[in-house]
Amino acid sequence: MRLLRSFVPSLLLSSAAIVSAASSWSFEDATVAVQAKGAGVGAGAKDKLSPTSPLSKYVSLGSADTLKLQLTTVDGKKAARPHQAFLTLTDPTTGVEESFIFNINDSGKGSVNLAHKDLPHQFLTSAKPIPASIVIGSFGSSTPYKSKVFDFDLARDPNVPLAVPEKPLRYAAEKEIHHIFRDDPRSPPKIITLVFAVAVVAALPALFIVWVTLGANASHLGKALGNAPVSHILFFGSIMAMEGIFFLYYTSWNLFQTLPAALAVGFVAYISGSRALSEVQERRLAGLR
Repeated sequence: MRLLRSFVPSLLLSSAAIVSAASSWSFEDATVAVQAKGAGVGAGAKDKLSPTSPLSKYVSLGSADTLKLQLTTVDGKKAARPHQAFLTLTDPTTGVEESFIFNINDSGKGSVNLAHKDLPHQFLTSAKPIPASIVIGSFGSSTPYKSKVFDFDLARDPNVPLAVPEKPLRYAAEKEIHHIFRDDPRSPPKIITLVFAVAVVAALPALFIVWVTLGANASHLGKALGNAPVSHILFFGSIMAMEGIFFLYYTSWNLFQTLPAALAVGFVAYISGSRALSEVQERRLAGLR
C-alpha cells in the first residue's frame, strides 16, 4: 500500500512533465557560425546552441562577416513548422529591438543570416554586447518559446564611416489633405444646342410629309378615340410628358428629380400604350387602315 502511495505521485509528475514537454515549442540541433567574406560554404567554427542556457562566450561579428544560424524547431518532441520564428536583438542601453525572420520549411529546419548592413545603426554604436534571443510561437495550445541564446559582440572597422540618418524616424501627423471634387458637368455652348434644336424642328415637316405619302390614316382618329379614348389620350399625353421631363432635366432638374417623374410617366405609358396599341391591332385585323 505504501509502495502504491509513493508510486502514484511519481507517475502523475511524470505524466505532467510529458504533457508539458509535448505542448511547448523549442528547438534542437542549433548551431551558430561566423563566416568571413570570401570564405567557402561551411567555413568558420560552429558553436552549438542550447534552448535552456545561453552560449557561454560572445559571438563576434566583424564588419565583413556573415552570421549563419541554423536550427530545427520542435513542438514537444516532434519537429514542426511554427507560425512565427524570429531571432530578436535587444540593445541593453536604449531598449531598441529588431527581429529577423527564420526561413523555415515544413520539416522544421530553418536558418537566418545576418551581416552589419542588416542591423540598425543603434546596434553598431552600442558599447555593450547585444543579447540575441530566439522566439518561436504558433497557433494552438502549445506554449511559445522565448529565451536568450547568446550575446553579440559587434566589431566595427574604424576606417569605414557609419551611416547614421541625419534625423531619426518619427511618426507624426501629416498635413491635412483637402480633396477637390470634380466640377459638375456643364452644358454645351448655346449655339450648338440651337443648331441641333433647329435641325430637329426642321425634320418634323419632312417626317409629316413622309407619313402622309405612305398612307396616313388620320381619318381613323375619331374611330380610335371612340373605341379607347382614355388609352389613346393617356398614351399620347405620357409621350409628351416624357419629352417635357427630358427638357427639364436638360435645363434645371437633377437626376434625383428626373428618375421618379420618369418612372411614373413610364408606368402610365406602358399601361395606356398596351391598350391603345391593342385597339390599333384590332382595326388592322378587321381590314381597316
